Amino acid sequence: MAGNTLPFKSNYAVSSKIEPFYKGGKVQISHDEQYIFCTCGPRVNILQIDTGKIIHSIEQDDQEDITSFSLSPDDEILVTASRALLLKQWDWKQEKCTRSWRAIHNVPVASMTFDCTSTLLATGGCDGTIKLWDVVKQYCTHNLKGSSGVVHLVEFHPDISRLQLFSSSVDCGIRIWDLRTSKCICVLESHYSAVTSLAFSPDGQTLVSSGRDKICSVWDLKKKAVKRTVPVYEAVEGVVVLPGKSDYSQMGVKGEGLHFVTAGSKGVLRVWDSSSARCVFTQTLPDAPALNTEEGDLDPRSLMHLLPMPQSNRLATVTAEHNILIYQMPALTVQQQFVGYNDDILDVKFLGKDDTHIVVSTNSSQLKVFELATNSCQILYGHTDTILSIDVFRKGSMFASCAKDKSLRLWKMDLKSGHVHCVAQGSGHSNAVGSVACSRLKKGFLVSGSQDCTIKLWDLPDPLPDVGCEPVLMTARLTERAHDKDVNSVTISPNDKLLASGSQDRTAKLWSLADMSLLGVFRGHSRGVWCVQFSPVDQVLATASADGSIKIWSIQEFSCLRDVSEVELAEEQAKQEDQVLKQQELSNLLHEKKYLKALGIAISLDQPHTALRVIREIRQQEDGVQELEKTLLKLRQDQKESVLRFSVVWNTNSRSCLDAQAVLQVLLTHLSPEEILQYQGTRTHLEGLIPYTERHMQRIGRLLQASMFLDYMWQKMRITGGKDSVNLDDDEGMDTSPQSIFIVDKQPMDMADIPGSLQQQEDEEEDLEDSEKREELLDEDESVSTSKSAHVNGMKPNGVNSAVDEGQVSSEESEDEDDVMEMTTKSTDSDPSKTADIR
Repeated sequence: MAGNTLPFKSNYAVSSKIEPFYKGGKVQISHDEQYIFCTCGPRVNILQIDTGKIIHSIEQDDQEDITSFSLSPDDEILVTASRALLLKQWDWKQEKCTRSWRAIHNVPVASMTFDCTSTLLATGGCDGTIKLWDVVKQYCTHNLKGSSGVVHLVEFHPDISRLQLFSSSVDCGIRIWDLRTSKCICVLESHYSAVTSLAFSPDGQTLVSSGRDKICSVWDLKKKAVKRTVPVYEAVEGVVVLPGKSDYSQMGVKGEGLHFVTAGSKGVLRVWDSSSARCVFTQTLPDAPALNTEEGDLDPRSLMHLLPMPQSNRLATVTAEHNILIYQMPALTVQQQFVGYNDDILDVKFLGKDDTHIVVSTNSSQLKVFELATNSCQILYGHTDTILSIDVFRKGSMFASCAKDKSLRLWKMDLKSGHVHCVAQGSGHSNAVGSVACSRLKKGFLVSGSQDCTIKLWDLPDPLPDVGCEPVLMTARLTERAHDKDVNSVTISPNDKLLASGSQDRTAKLWSLADMSLLGVFRGHSRGVWCVQFSPVDQVLATASADGSIKIWSIQEFSCLRDVSEVELAEEQAKQEDQVLKQQELSNLLHEKKYLKALGIAISLDQPHTALRVIREIRQQEDGVQELEKTLLKLRQDQKESVLRFSVVWNTNSRSCLDAQAVLQVLLTHLSPEEILQYQGTRTHLEGLIPYTERHMQRIGRLLQASMFLDYMWQKMRITGGKDSVNLDDDEGMDTSPQSIFIVDKQPMDMADIPGSLQQQEDEEEDLEDSEKREELLDEDESVSTSKSAHVNGMKPNGVNSAVDEGQVSSEESEDEDDVMEMTTKSTDSDPSKTADIR
């Protein structure tokens, strides 16, 4: 293997995630049209429309599934009902339950809604009763009986002065309740199947109802009779009445009569004229071929909900695949699309110039392209069966997909708009295509592997069709029977010269792409090979198998270089996941200033540097000394033992020795020697602490001496311009007569070298382990001369002459030698100037 390898991280922190937020059930949009509320098991998830992020998640304490919920028109109160027969009132912005009470229903609540004043709440139960609640005064105001079976729909009349409630149950009738008398005043009968939605006209005089009996009924509420029955030829799940003031000519609205929009099993929006009972507009879905759904199966594109957004003149639909789409009227262009549930993820790849998108294949026939900034999704139609594999070309604007429908497709992204469309498709395999690989250096070709045991090489069409044109057909340039069983994976080398394939026959093979000749076979797996990948930097190939192992192979010798088993992978993964969770919890505790728990987690990780991080956080506080003392003394004995052991490690480094000494001070101050000696390994720890502590004290002493020397020089030297004088104390015996020039050095000394030399010596001292050298250093330090007298004629205190170059300064910065300063004043006949040399 090559010597230069890329550095890999051992664990990763999640920066963002796309997770399931809707698995079916009720969906509601806030009155300000900024949030989407939807159920997901025991939670109500709140999605911010602009960002596509889940900002709040309201969860039941008892983990019971939520059967229904309702948001008040003022967007302040959220009420949920669960299978535990409890109603809970939430301050959803704070995610706090403000009140809970028994629903009185004998069975779970199936539907609920608020009136326009946000004070009355109606709940429809599976026991056939309807109850009204005053959420302000907190009591039940009405108990309406008479419905048969589950009451799955309740709706207040928009004119609160009427005090009327509309409901529907399994008997297919629409009941009108007078809340003044608590009696049913009328039953509207027209449908022969469950009524799914009610919509009122702007004047409140007309009601439109939809049902799964493939009709919509238009009712005159004054006469309480049906005005017209509109056959829509599909099971309708939602209906919305169009407001009369806007221009909807693009949607086929030409008159001033009542028009309404339906959404149902055909998966498209349609506009109907109530007066003529005719469809005036049908939405067209791009790139949406007919699906291979068996009789009775639900089309995944079927619409389950239709929600109005009147403030922004938009519509929202919910599909059977739990996708939420927001359309801008009147053009009905898709503005945003959110995927509520993905099911199994089969493949995912980055897409776009700067990896701005990801393309995902699930166990469905559609591809999903997510914009990472907003989580908005574009759904790509084309395949007619489950998509198994995706691969992206190098520049990221084109990718290929293959599926169980025996075909592969080529897709291209418009980098400006982000829109993706199909530009080419190919067929020719006799069985499902399980893997596809794109060329690496240029957009020249594709390789596909199939369950028919063959590998096909495809050339890309040139030129590619423009947006809106039909996809061109690709034909395979070369077909090779590669394995004895299904081909599970294919990959192309970074230089486009080699191809590797993995198969269910437990082998991987290496091919030359020039002529598809076989170069070698990799044998060693005991189960099928599901993935093969070339290294981007080394001459090796990695294979992953159903036998639970990953093998690294040399592509020159076809020998196995390393075998990583599944006991190893599982243990390492569990260890890394546990460390990531603890590191995240540690960061949260430090942010909350819960230092005791944070230090306990750091000790459990057995990482001295992590514990040091906690200690430093504590010491940085205003009352750091007291906080550190309080935290350390609350630790258990085994934790104190660990902290003492960590302190030995910290004390070996000058950057962390102060933290170690602060910990030691607390332990030695508050614990008796007998108690400390009971700790495991105490004697060993103390033996490791003493020499380094002595070194730190000596180093600090030398730094103090050096600082005093600099202070002495600053006080004694006066430089005042062209002519200066040396003013020394009289007891120094120096010539105090005025001098022409005070010269320090012919070559200026770089003062930055002093701390550099000191640091260099500190690093050298840290590496000294020999006890004899430490003793010598101690002896030399004790003999440091503190005399700083000025001597004429260049004589040292011991009387030995020292050779000093004229006008040259030689500086010895070693902290282990005596600090000697000599000032030499010379007078010459030729040069009246006098020079003071400092050594």
